[in-house]
Amino acid sequence: MSTPTRYTHLSEPDPAWLAVAEAHAPLDALAAKMYSLPISEFRKVPYKPGPLPDNVPKPGIDITIRTDKVLVRDGTSIGVRIYEPLQRHDGQTLFFNVHGGGWTVGTPETEEAQNRMVAAGTDCVVVSVDYRLAPEFPFPYAVHDSMDALLWCIDQAVDLGIDPHKIVLGGGSAGANICAALSLICRDTGIQGTIIGQVLNIPVTCHPAHFPADQYEYRSYEQNKEVPLVDAARMHLYWYFYVPNPEIDGSNPLVSPLLAESLANLPPALVQVAGMDPLRDEGLAFAQALEKSGVNTTVKIYPGMPHAFYVYPNLTPSADYFETTVQWIRDVLQGDKETKNKETN
Repeated sequence: MSTPTRYTHLSEPDPAWLAVAEAHAPLDALAAKMYSLPISEFRKVPYKPGPLPDNVPKPGIDITIRTDKVLVRDGTSIGVRIYEPLQRHDGQTLFFNVHGGGWTVGTPETEEAQNRMVAAGTDCVVVSVDYRLAPEFPFPYAVHDSMDALLWCIDQAVDLGIDPHKIVLGGGSAGANICAALSLICRDTGIQGTIIGQVLNIPVTCHPAHFPADQYEYRSYEQNKEVPLVDAARMHLYWYFYVPNPEIDGSNPLVSPLLAESLANLPPALVQVAGMDPLRDEGLAFAQALEKSGVNTTVKIYPGMPHAFYVYPNLTPSADYFETTVQWIRDVLQGDKETKNKETN
């Protein structure tokens, strides 16, 4: 048995989760069987995002949804999914979403509920990018595709109706990893003024082989080794697909943003962490590193919930997760507005 640490209690299952887990045990068993397939066979199974909350905004009633194509740096065309509020005006904020799925699965609809809620509940146009997936396209394809799509949004600001200097980056899990990489790129290439916030939900922040365990607690892979949805073995497999040469690429800050030389001057961040998740400790470590670097950081922990628990949308913690994301973006936009008003007065 592992020695208790200050985060050990976060792994104790939430009773609300236990009730859902028992009811959905057959589906979880089927999912585990699917994930045991070779990636070539797994890809043949049609991917379906999780069920939507009962109160999710509806296309044609609350929002509109459309798709477009983006030409990336190697000449390949990738897709984007665009969510717009019905009440439009020029100069809206862009919420640029990078979907989760361990860099190997998922689509722009992976965070469908979140994307609809942000489009309907904030002054944002949402663009979700369909970056290419590992293992066929390992690092750095996902980062490059996502960055090129972000630059496309900036270039298409007039057509999208957005202010190219008001962008919030967002991502879940592997998508949050890419999002953190984009924040570093934007800061280091002079685009930083365009990014006013970053939403890092249940983030991947460091390759396990390079995690600085001498600086941060790192027991969540052990404590949550065999948890539902995403266990330790599955996460290691995702890493193997995305970074096949960890000794070469694993310490790259665009792979492991926790290892960046500096996190200073990055935009304000929301970091949401699940307690019963192998990724818990690296999410909390990244939040600590951001705060130490002077970045305004909000941390929200969901004790006893597994990775991607929000795929069960009518759980109380799931509703809280979505509401926290939307409210945090509203607060960032309000703060940005007040700052600009002060600058002009």
